[in-house]
Amino acid sequence: MGEWLLNLPIPWMTFIIFAATYLIAACVYLAVVRLAVDDRRARAFKALSPAMLPPLGVIFGLLVGFVAVQVWNDFDNAKLAVATEASALRSVVLLAEILPDEQRIHVGTLVNRHIDEAVNQEWPAMAQHRLTLASSPTALLEALQLTLLMKPQDESQRGTQREMVAELNAALDAWHRRISISQSGVGPIEWAAILLMGLCMLIAIAIVHSDNRSTCAITVALFATTIALSALVIAAYSRPFSGAISVGPELLKQIPSYAGPRSAERRAYLSPFRQLSNYVLVSC
Repeated sequence: MGEWLLNLPIPWMTFIIFAATYLIAACVYLAVVRLAVDDRRARAFKALSPAMLPPLGVIFGLLVGFVAVQVWNDFDNAKLAVATEASALRSVVLLAEILPDEQRIHVGTLVNRHIDEAVNQEWPAMAQHRLTLASSPTALLEALQLTLLMKPQDESQRGTQREMVAELNAALDAWHRRISISQSGVGPIEWAAILLMGLCMLIAIAIVHSDNRSTCAITVALFATTIALSALVIAAYSRPFSGAISVGPELLKQIPSYAGPRSAERRAYLSPFRQLSNYVLVSC
């Protein structure tokens, strides 16, 4: 399915999918009804057993269910990856408050740079499937290297260093999962299977009910609605990082930045936390 359609607002996507589906259903109905006028074709259509409709319906349902589960899993995993990355980066920023000003400002600057690159460069690239695992989050890697090279002055800073390394590794892992998920989606073969199976069902339903035009029109319209709804749901969620329903970088934007010098008020605010951290580390 075309990228232009997947990136449309939901109302326009709904209109186009339903209009196209109903148009195809109307063409199928008119073709079958006109062909059924001839007695020989009418007898051939009537010989088609209605018992074939349930197996076809089951196959169509399995195809839609298989693709829908894949799409929803990718979307949920994308949300989880972004939330994990944001949570880890927030923890890094908060843990860095215990460090000396120079190291804290350096870590905060690198985190800010990573967030800025993610929002302004990575998200547009992910939406177009241009970002791959061949690239690397340079700011995060620099922050991890900086943290590993730190020389803690006391037990509190040693514990902070360990926690920061763990959180930065978690952020890196979440970044890799985010990029990997951005490459996923519903492939052309899956779309072709769903749409061709739906077309086969429309033709079979129209043929089975060709002796009664009203019944044929109603059943074809009902199943066309089912096809359109299935295609709409899959299309709306098929691109986790693009389109009207997508995972955005809002959580990353919410991470506070404390890269500037500490004020006296902030130093007084952080003092109890340092004391608590020291107490916990000594107790352990």
